[in-house]
Amino acid sequence: MISGQMRIVIACGLIVVAYLLDFLCCRFLVPVIRKVAVKTSFKWDNYITNGRVLHNIFHLIPPIVFQTALPILFPEESTWTVFLSKALTIYIIAVFCRLVCEFITSLYAISSESDVLKNKPMKGIYQMLKVIVVCVAAILVIGVLIERDFTSLLAGLGALATVLMLVFKDTILGVVAGIQLSAHDMLRPGDWIVLEKYDVNGIVEDVTLNTVKVRNWDKTITTIPPYVLVSDSFRNWRGMRESGGRRVARAVRIDMNSIRFCTSEEMSRFAGEEWAKDLPKGEKIVNLKLFRAASEHYLRSLSEVNREMMLLVRQLEPTSEGLPLQFYFFTEAQDWVPHEQVASDVMEHLIASMSDFGLRVYQKPSGLDLSGRLS
Repeated sequence: MISGQMRIVIACGLIVVAYLLDFLCCRFLVPVIRKVAVKTSFKWDNYITNGRVLHNIFHLIPPIVFQTALPILFPEESTWTVFLSKALTIYIIAVFCRLVCEFITSLYAISSESDVLKNKPMKGIYQMLKVIVVCVAAILVIGVLIERDFTSLLAGLGALATVLMLVFKDTILGVVAGIQLSAHDMLRPGDWIVLEKYDVNGIVEDVTLNTVKVRNWDKTITTIPPYVLVSDSFRNWRGMRESGGRRVARAVRIDMNSIRFCTSEEMSRFAGEEWAKDLPKGEKIVNLKLFRAASEHYLRSLSEVNREMMLLVRQLEPTSEGLPLQFYFFTEAQDWVPHEQVASDVMEHLIASMSDFGLRVYQKPSGLDLSGRLS
């Protein structure tokens, strides 16, 4: 028969040995496992071993050892043994909860490097999994304290479902929106999005459970709930980046009084041009038609213009302010600054060359124009 003092000594010895074993495993065994994982051909084991997963596994050793030895060393049930047993159970639940959360973090790191999932907004889903794990752990802890099993406790919580839904409304909506955004590939970190209702115009930096973080072009940061992107309409410029070109659709208003048939001298002057070879011979040709042909040829000759995408020069509906002539094409450059530089160079050249065809750009008279006529 073991005396009470001897039991306490054995219990203390078990605690010391268990925590010493935990320390030695974390200090010496974990680095060895990490070195072995690095040498394998797999990548997923590197993420699992580099995190805190292994540490939390070894942190389970002391409470499990003492929980197993407690009824053997102290078979007589008393208030302090019941309290100690509950404390150990809660400690095991807490450490196991941390272990599962660290494992989920490792899964997120693995999916971030996956070719299939790295561009998906998966962070919110993994955060929701952590929330579920923590909630389950909290229910288990409450069950231990009030000595109720998990299933009966869940049945009792059914009456609080409405309250819980109100408390976690944004979280639930965020999870549903995150699944929709991921399933339909609507949004990825790095996408350029525009959401005019919330004054959002910039690059998506992060997609979490409750927020989408966007850095606008003016360097401000806007955070919006994920479900806003599902319920409201937004523009994603990813398709433009993947297409290989960026659109330019600009119109110049032509004074309709300058549109006329070309003279024989003008026809002779343009006859040698390459863009004029396909024009009909012996017919009266309008100067605007020549300009359209020359403009389209000019656009197709530029290396900065994507010639495999739509390119046209067309007339829009005439107005009291002239006849709009639209130049519709795509630049090879997709970034904002080089795209605008190409578009500006092209428009400057086209506007300057209109006078060679006898065309004038319509422009409302200013005060300076009127003062010049009156003087």
